[in-house]
Parts: sequence; structure tokens; C-alpha cells
Amino acid sequence: MITLKLATSLDGRIATAQGESRWITGEAARLQVHHLRAAHDGVVIGAGTALADDPELTVRLEGYVGAQPARVVLDGRQRLSPESRLARTARDIPTYLVSPQPLHADLVAAGIRGVQAPIIEGRRPAITEVVAALASRGLRRLFVEGGGEVAASFLKAGLVDRLEWFRAPMLIGGEGRPGVGDLALGSLAMAPRLRRVDLRVLGDDLWETYERI
Repeated sequence: MITLKLATSLDGRIATAQGESRWITGEAARLQVHHLRAAHDGVVIGAGTALADDPELTVRLEGYVGAQPARVVLDGRQRLSPESRLARTARDIPTYLVSPQPLHADLVAAGIRGVQAPIIEGRRPAITEVVAALASRGLRRLFVEGGGEVAASFLKAGLVDRLEWFRAPMLIGGEGRPGVGDLALGSLAMAPRLRRVDLRVLGDDLWETYERI
């Protein structure tokens, strides 16, 4: 079960051209993201998000005593710093780094676990093989949080079962960073199709839930 989460402007942007993204959506939307994380085995991001935001990717809910989901970073060039929040907490919360090569010694020393997967299209991991490798490690419910290239990779592979889309009432424009990267569509018939199953208002934001048709 793979859930893709998007938190965007009305025109589908996750950040300005300069990378500013905090905060596009409001507090109520961000709270729901923590509930969604808690319902999954692992949270997946790309190296770009890890480097730009230095996130923890933990469930931070008042009174929450459940297990923390594992963190997964798609990082073919192993750019994640051993001083990052993810690395510093890797011994407490399972943290995986997906790369075509064995992990650097400093990442291993930090407690990060390696997942080897081949690279396709010159630089992106083979997502289908990544998902299979994570499932073999018990991560069968994945929550994909970004960024745009990661979202596109899962969509192109036909692996997204559910889309949780939080939309803020702002417009960033074409120079902003898209929530979904290049899908290389040859025609509209090739576009991923989804069915909206829920629509909620969270403060000023909209929360739309879609399922794969």
C-alpha cells in the first residue's frame, strides 16, 4: 500500500524557485500529516528534500505512544550528512538510505541501513525494486512525502494506491517547484487516473483524497 502526499499551492507548487516552502499549508493540515505518518510503516523522501529541509519525519502528536515509522531516503549519491537529524536519530528509529552502492562508512557508523537498488534514467532508483526491497524488510505501507521527482517516479511506475493532497489558497506561479515532476506522457491516455473519494476543509486549506482507479 503506497500513499503519496502532496502539500501544494493551488497551482501545484511545493516551493518557490528559491526553495522556500515553510509553510505553504496551515497548522491543521500539518497535524493531519502526522496522523497519516502514524498509519504507515515507512516515510519516503528524496535526497533533495533531506538536504533542503533536514527533516526528522517523525510522528509528533500529543499523547502518541505508537511506533515511529521508518525513514527512507532515496539518495543515489549518498549526500545525506552524518550530522543530519535523520542520521543522528537513526539508532532510535530505523532509517534506510537507498543507493546503488554500499553505504559510506560514516553513514553505517551513524546507524543508517543500506538498501541497494539499481539506477535508471541515469540517476533515479528503480522504484519497483526499491518497494520490493523495503517490503522484504517489513515496510509494506509506505508514505511518500516528496519531492516532485520522487512523486513522479512512483506515479510513472504505477505504484500509487492513494493520494492525499493538501492545497493552500495561494498561487506561486510557473517558476515555483512542481509537486509532481516530469511524467514523460506521450498522450492524455497515458496520464495516471485517480478517483476522488473525500474532500475536507482544514482551516483555509483543502484536503483531497484520491484512490487509484
